Amino acid sequence: MTDEKTGPAGGRGVVEDLVASGGLDGLFERIDSGEVGLTGADGLLPALLKEALERGLQAELTEHLGYDKGEQAPVARGNARNGTTVKTISSEVGSFEIEVPRDRAGSFTPRLVRKGQRRMDGLDSMIISLYAGGMTVREIRHHLESTLGVELSVGTISRITDAVAEAVLDWQRRPLEEFYPVVYLDAIRVKVRVDHRVTTRSAHIAVGVDMDGIKHVLGIWVQAEEGASFWAHVCAELANRGVKDVLIVCCDGLTGLPEAIEATWPDSMVQTCVVHLIRASMRFVAYQDRKKVAAALKQVYAAPSEEAALEALAAFSSSPLGDKYPETVATWDRAWERFTPFLAFPPMLRRVIYTTNSIESLNYQLRKISKNRGHFPSDEAAVKLLWLAICNIEDKRARERDKDRNLPADKRKAKPRVVEGRITTNWKQALAQLATAYPDRINPHL
Repeated sequence: MTDEKTGPAGGRGVVEDLVASGGLDGLFERIDSGEVGLTGADGLLPALLKEALERGLQAELTEHLGYDKGEQAPVARGNARNGTTVKTISSEVGSFEIEVPRDRAGSFTPRLVRKGQRRMDGLDSMIISLYAGGMTVREIRHHLESTLGVELSVGTISRITDAVAEAVLDWQRRPLEEFYPVVYLDAIRVKVRVDHRVTTRSAHIAVGVDMDGIKHVLGIWVQAEEGASFWAHVCAELANRGVKDVLIVCCDGLTGLPEAIEATWPDSMVQTCVVHLIRASMRFVAYQDRKKVAAALKQVYAAPSEEAALEALAAFSSSPLGDKYPETVATWDRAWERFTPFLAFPPMLRRVIYTTNSIESLNYQLRKISKNRGHFPSDEAAVKLLWLAICNIEDKRARERDKDRNLPADKRKAKPRVVEGRITTNWKQALAQLATAYPDRINPHL
């Protein structure tokens, strides 16, 4: 007896034996000619699945009654077979009818196909996967009908996807770690139907990096507008779920957000995203001058120290470009206090905290999925899809990492984990530098 998946006793071994003996040649000819289909109501795979299920159900009833089909029922047991009931089952290979055996006492409870079950579990997983990939319930309905011959109502598909709501709530309420060295805060726009009107709302997303350099999506919250008051609510909820301290919080330049963060974690350092700051300051620049302004601003955010950055900003302010675009200079002046913290760190740490790109890359993929919906019927539906999309993105990346597992590090192309996985920078070196800069904050958690 060899391995059950690949050896003679496994399904693959049986198929190889049939191929070698020519036992499948006639079947393949009928499939190639179109006489026999693989999926759909009259397909080969549904027929095989029907036979396997009916044989399994008969075996379950035999175990329940204590005698085989065709044998005389023991009088002492007082129970016997009582025919069958026809049930239509939808599966990932098509719909088909099965005959479910019954007993006279009505005490038989099948496990292979449960009472009331009308779909195979694999079909539910397929529907949820298609939904997470961005397809609407009507698109899923058409896809199943055209490819598998499975006819499900829009309401049924919606109920299948709603089955994950409890898992989303458990995830959203799960306890968190006491300390995160870095937390990223950002929001994306989604359209939600509220009071018979479609409005644009903000899906607030928080990503925390723990002491091992592993990223975690801490939660998703949908609110009418991205405002400092709601971010204060988000920070308070994270604190209530166990986050007692955060060293560095990276966020955009939203007015009032730094104060909301510091009200929750007084010892935290708020770092304005440099990329957001550059975008905000470039809004005032004509297209033909953008490259020149960008080159001048790089001297500011790439400066070796705060003093050098201040000199570079002053030089830009007094230059012809600075005179032409005073609002660009004013944007940096207003954000200076929240921009400068990362200048005190070495290059390794700067790459970790200078931008929210760690969360922006996730948001980009979520936007691609959410925009296919048009709009969501509720805030809960938006959170459900975003959560499923994150899980779906992570599944794809996991398969890519599995392919790259035996390759040298410089030839691996798989992206890092979204929900849990090492960040792209060398976190051990960055953490060591943080421990040197903030020994009282980092060392107790090492």
